[in-house]
This record gives sequence, C-alpha cells and structure tokens, in this order.
Amino acid sequence: MLLGTSDLVSSAMTADNVAPKRRKRFELDPAVLIAAYRSARAGGPSVVGHYHSHPGGRAMPSRCDAEAAQSGQLWLIVADGVAAMYLAVDNGSVQGRFEPVRMEAGCATGCWLPQGVM
Repeated sequence: MLLGTSDLVSSAMTADNVAPKRRKRFELDPAVLIAAYRSARAGGPSVVGHYHSHPGGRAMPSRCDAEAAQSGQLWLIVADGVAAMYLAVDNGSVQGRFEPVRMEAGCATGCWLPQGVM
C-alpha cells in the first residue's frame, strides 16, 4: 500500500498476496489492510493507494486492477523496469477507470509527489 497525503506518497507498506490464484490475481492480506487503516485513524499516514508489479506485463492497469480500484486512490504499477502512476477516477481514459499521473522524485527519503493528471 502507498501511504501519505493527497499530494505526497511518503512510504509504502508491503502485504502478502492471499489470492487463491496468486500468479493471476493479487488480494491484499486483510490483516495488513486493517492495520494500515487503524494506524491512519490513530494519526499515522493515510492509505492513499496501492503498488504492485506486472511480471511479464506492462506498467499499465489491467482489467482486474480497474475492477478493484476505488476512486481517488493512486496505483503505482511496475513492469519491465518501468514504474507508472495512475489515479482511479470515474470514466478514466485507461480501462475506463484510471488517468495517468506524472510523478516527480520529491524528497530526501525517495518519496514521490503526484504532479496532477497528465
């Protein structure tokens, strides 16, 4: 998961894939997801999105990603040495669910600043 604020991804949290067919789909470990939201409610960083890889694929959201996406969430997808960020929106230009977002390396800790919809 990507953690931070609406304009700054400050850190990432890993979660195991608990999907039955892990080579085809990704399902976050619910315990990790619940812990992240509890931490946010207690004053920690908010869950602002998700990241994952597409081994052997492209750095673009898939149909499955579009089905799982919630509006307003960022999706960072890595494939073949390329990282691309997308914002989940209604009626997006990518898979009907996403718009590409420019990223800018932003701070000393290596975080990314979403720079608006392209």
